[in-house]
Amino acid sequence: MNELSPEKKSRLGKWSRRGFIGAGVLAGGGLLIGIGVRPGNPIDELAPKVAAGEGEQLVNSWVKIDTDNIVTAIVPHCEMGQGAHSVLGQMLADELDADWNKVRVMQAPADGSYVVTDTARMFVAPFTMNAADWIEPTWNGLFTQVARLADAMITGGSSSIRTTGQHSMRIAGAAARQMLVGAAAEGWDVPAGEIVTRGSMLIHEASGRRAPYAEFASAAAEQRMDQTPQLKTADQYRLMGRSMARTDIPAKVDGSARFGIDAEPEGLDLSYAAAIRPPVPGTSVAAMDATAAQDMGGVLQILNMGDFVAVVADSYWQAEQAARAIDIEWSASDSPVRTMTDQYGVFAAALDEAGDDGGEEAAARGDVRAGLADAATRIEAEYRVPYLAHAPMEPMNCTAHVADGACDIWTSTQVPLMARSAVAETLGLGAEDVTIHHPYLGGAFGRRLGAEYVAMAARIAQATGYPVKLIWSRGEDTQKALYRDADTCRMAAGLADNGDLTAYDAIFTQRHDPAEACVPAMYDIANTRVRLAEAPLHLPFQAWRAVDHSKQGFFIESFIDEAAHAAGSDPVEYRLAMLGKSPRHAAVLREAARISGWNGETAQGRGRGVAIVESFGTIVAQVVEVDMASGKPRLEKVWAVCDAGYVMNPDGFRNQIEGGIVFGLTAALYGELDLKDGAIVQSNFHDYRMLRIDETPDIEVAIINSGDVPVGGAGEPGLPPAAPALANAIFVATGERIRTLPLARQFV
Repeated sequence: MNELSPEKKSRLGKWSRRGFIGAGVLAGGGLLIGIGVRPGNPIDELAPKVAAGEGEQLVNSWVKIDTDNIVTAIVPHCEMGQGAHSVLGQMLADELDADWNKVRVMQAPADGSYVVTDTARMFVAPFTMNAADWIEPTWNGLFTQVARLADAMITGGSSSIRTTGQHSMRIAGAAARQMLVGAAAEGWDVPAGEIVTRGSMLIHEASGRRAPYAEFASAAAEQRMDQTPQLKTADQYRLMGRSMARTDIPAKVDGSARFGIDAEPEGLDLSYAAAIRPPVPGTSVAAMDATAAQDMGGVLQILNMGDFVAVVADSYWQAEQAARAIDIEWSASDSPVRTMTDQYGVFAAALDEAGDDGGEEAAARGDVRAGLADAATRIEAEYRVPYLAHAPMEPMNCTAHVADGACDIWTSTQVPLMARSAVAETLGLGAEDVTIHHPYLGGAFGRRLGAEYVAMAARIAQATGYPVKLIWSRGEDTQKALYRDADTCRMAAGLADNGDLTAYDAIFTQRHDPAEACVPAMYDIANTRVRLAEAPLHLPFQAWRAVDHSKQGFFIESFIDEAAHAAGSDPVEYRLAMLGKSPRHAAVLREAARISGWNGETAQGRGRGVAIVESFGTIVAQVVEVDMASGKPRLEKVWAVCDAGYVMNPDGFRNQIEGGIVFGLTAALYGELDLKDGAIVQSNFHDYRMLRIDETPDIEVAIINSGDVPVGGAGEPGLPPAAPALANAIFVATGERIRTLPLARQFV
């Protein structure tokens, strides 16, 4: 039996024990400071990739300071619009007391030298994050090796700031500052304690001496490294907690920013590829007639790759048009699922087989069977959510060049090392023979956690001998990709005579990550049980923004709302009564009620709904107001209150929460993939709808910095409360409880 609410331990105070710190000297006298995986870790081969001059020495560095007093943060996470590069640089610069105007951010090379150890550690074994001093080096070394073996250079799970930022960037900045102060103290023959740092300057006020960091960079490299540098407390922050300007915005405004689809490798005469994949998963090419396509202008080669067909041409449009002209016969599918009715039938069969006591127990407390049997009132409900596409704005693409036993890849990816391994395995090369060039990403939402499109491009390049840029059409990615899973959840609750929720039972068919998403742990319910009755999916799964929270938030918070109304209670007060042991959650919910004027009157035909979800370390409560006067939902306003522990960049954080809300409302209203003969029906934005600007409500985001708790994420936590809050608002306005998404389908 799993404990419902395991004790959550603060990770603060352990930051300074992450890794071994070392320093090196840049050519010309600059300073390199960094965190290595262990003493003696070889880094000579890394230096040329992250530093400009010859003969530079590097100790697996996250930061370099050059002779022009420019600080460069070397970041192992990708920038896909979420602002992670800037905030990671901001955290490093604050501990270093650097001038933000002289801070640059550099993408770490994808050669295996940089892995996100603490991200891997947080996901695999979070209990080790608060390890005792004597065993901390062991855990750190172990998980660095695990990260390397797992190719864990990954951006996802709203993890960049709360892992790499907290456990690498801040330490590297603090260590560099201490070394610079030590060097200046020796050079000026004054106590180190009398030297202050500010704006990338060393200052000794008593003597009036001032010097830029660059002046003491060489001497600083000779200083003894403090393995546990003192980090700032919140009252000492100068950059953290402020809305500093993002470093990536100027290039995105003036058009100079480069994304994967912009790849034009110097010296290569690119050809372009379009691909046609099987419309039904698990099938392959049975036969094809390419006669019509062969004579079309610009076509160079047509390839039957077995699991897909590719056309290589002088331009992408020529390749795409020719691909559409090919008559392809696909093999038969073994899947019994032809429609979504069939898929929900598969889910229902698994739930029926599990019955009242079967399935895999995910969490339990008390005696649910007795709690339901003894309840004065019992309520039951079944919820359904559909498959969803990621639909990032930048189409899936990859440029590949295979020559002389090596492969170069240019692509937008969240997992560059996994992509490297996928290419190496596909082509029969060693990982060291594959080079990944990864620029900005034009959105991802989890879609670029896969590497199938990268391996496809490599196969085409190898087969043709051409350097090839593969681009998936929007229709190809909508219909033949990887998806957020559909699911069905059956729920039962027992209420006491006074309406208190005394028993909670839930069973569903799909469980991925995070493992705790399905557990209503914040609520103090005496008898709780959560189960999984696993059922096969027709479409392949890929983590989608907020992953399981995107479904479980809807299930849990809709059903809690049903219980509140069944008890005749106010939905906010009903939740608060169960949050006595969760004070942070209660504070967030109270503030959401306050700023939304929860107890105030709403116009006729309007309703307000509430939901609260903790995901990726951040608690978010939302109130949604909807206007149903026309008979269809019109979004009026969303109020969101968030507690992420401490928000490093408030403006960037709000942007991410707002984006998550819009993403969540889009999915709640419109998101759905239908099946016909086992294939996806929707193909583009005309039938896979997005929330339009005139439909988007006013959004107000409030932040609570609750203090000494682990820092939470921002990219995903805004999404999970959106769907249940909207559904709950529609119920208030209409009296109709909608348990199947998307909501708009119910009002056609």
